[in-house]
Amino acid sequence: MLLSPLHLQMCWLTSKTRCPLSFSTSYLQESETQLRKAKLTGKLGLLYGVPVSIKDSIDCEGHDSTLGFIKNLNKPATEDSVVVQVLKRQGAIPFVKTNVPQSLISYDCKNLIFGQTFNPLLYTRSPGGSSGGEGALVGGGGSILGFGTDVGGSLRFPAAFCGICTLKPTGNRLSKKGIISGVLGQKAVVAAVGPMAKDVESLALCMRALLCEDMFSLDSTVPPLPFNEEVYSSMQPLRIGYYETDFFTMPSPAMRRAVRETKQLLEDAGHTLVPFELMNVDYVIFNLCVRGLFADGGWRAPKESLSQLPWDSTSTPLTTSVFPPQDFCHQFIAQWKKLNLDVMLCPMLGPALGIGYPEKLSVAVSYTMLYNALDFPVGVVPVTMVTDEDEEELKGYQGYFRDWWDRTLAKAFRGSVGLPVAVQCVALPWQEELCLRFMKEVETLILKKNRLV
Repeated sequence: MLLSPLHLQMCWLTSKTRCPLSFSTSYLQESETQLRKAKLTGKLGLLYGVPVSIKDSIDCEGHDSTLGFIKNLNKPATEDSVVVQVLKRQGAIPFVKTNVPQSLISYDCKNLIFGQTFNPLLYTRSPGGSSGGEGALVGGGGSILGFGTDVGGSLRFPAAFCGICTLKPTGNRLSKKGIISGVLGQKAVVAAVGPMAKDVESLALCMRALLCEDMFSLDSTVPPLPFNEEVYSSMQPLRIGYYETDFFTMPSPAMRRAVRETKQLLEDAGHTLVPFELMNVDYVIFNLCVRGLFADGGWRAPKESLSQLPWDSTSTPLTTSVFPPQDFCHQFIAQWKKLNLDVMLCPMLGPALGIGYPEKLSVAVSYTMLYNALDFPVGVVPVTMVTDEDEEELKGYQGYFRDWWDRTLAKAFRGSVGLPVAVQCVALPWQEELCLRFMKEVETLILKKNRLV
C-alpha cells in the first residue's frame, strides 16, 4: 500500500472537483496539515500517510453527518468517531466524506443534497449503497482505502458493483461509537463498520492497524481481540461450503458462473468444496430481517427503502416470528459444524444494476442481508466480468416466482457485458482473519488464472 505525494495530491484534488460521480459530501481541509503533525509526534503508525475516505454517516469532528437529510446540514460532529480517532493515531489521513442514499436504507446512492452518485465503470449503473460514495471513489481510483457501514449489504453492494474488495466484520469487532444509524434501535439485524480497498491485503493491513489497544480503550464494548496473524497467514487447505443460489433471488447467469468457476479454482488448488443447502431464506428476509430493522415490520417505511418488499395495499403487516433470530443462527451454525466447514463461498448480487433499479428491487438483498441477520463476517472479492454468453443466457432469465420483481431484475441486469461480478466469502463470528485469508486465496487464484489466459 505505497503512497506517493502525487497520489495524495490527486486524491485531494479529486475530492474537490464537482465531477459527474457526485461521490463527495465534505472535503476535510484539516487533512492538509495532518501528515506533518503525525510526523512531528514520531508515532508513524501502520497507516502513516495513507489517505482515507469516510462515509457520510461516520462522524468526523467539525463536519456534518447528514445521512442525506437537509435537516442535518450545518450540524457538525463535536468529535471524531472512534474508528476515525484510531485511523488518525495509526497515521492515516481522512481527507473526504462520501455520499449516501437518504436514510442509508437503500442500496442505491442518491439524496436531495448531493444528488445521484454514478458507477465509475459505467455511468448508467448504480454504484450500490448505502456506502455508494465510497465504492465509487475507491473503484474510480480517487481513494485507496475507504470506510463504510453495512446493515444489509451496504459495504458489499458498492464493492461488487464497482469491482473492489470489502470486509463486513462481525458487528462489534470494530467500534460503532460515533457512527450514525439510519434506523435507531435495531438489534436483530446487526450493522457493522468495515474497510473497502482495491485488494485484500489492504483490508488486512487496515484491520491490523485498527485492532489495537487504542480501539479497545476508546470503546470498552469492543472485545480486545487483536489481529490474529497466524490465522491470516496459514497455508492449510480449507474445507469450504458453497451454494449457487438461495432459491429466493435467482442468480444472473454471470453470478452463477462466478461461483462455479471460483469453486473449480479452489478445488484445483487442493481445497475441499462441500455443497451447503440454504433453508427458509424467504422466511428470514421477511420475518427476521425486515422486522429486525423496523418496529412496524416496514409497514410505514419510505418508498425508496429496503423495506418496500412485495406486499400490496391489501396486505397486512408481517406476523410475529415463529422462531427468534438466535434460533435461526444456532440452526445455521449447527449445519455448518455438521459439515465441518472452515468458510463458505456464496453468490453476491451482480452485475451492477441500472440507475433507479435498486429502489424497485429490495427483494434482491437476500444474498447479503442473511449475514447481517446471522452477524457473520463476510467479504466480497471480484472474480470475473459479464461475457457476451452471459448476456445471451440472460434472455431466458425468469426468476423463481416469475413475478414483477423477477421481470424487473432481469431488465436491471441487461447490457452488462464487461462489468465486474463478485463472490462472497463467509466465516463464523469473530473469525475475520479466516475470512480475509479465504478472500486472499480467492483473489490469488483469480489473478493467477487471469495471467495465464
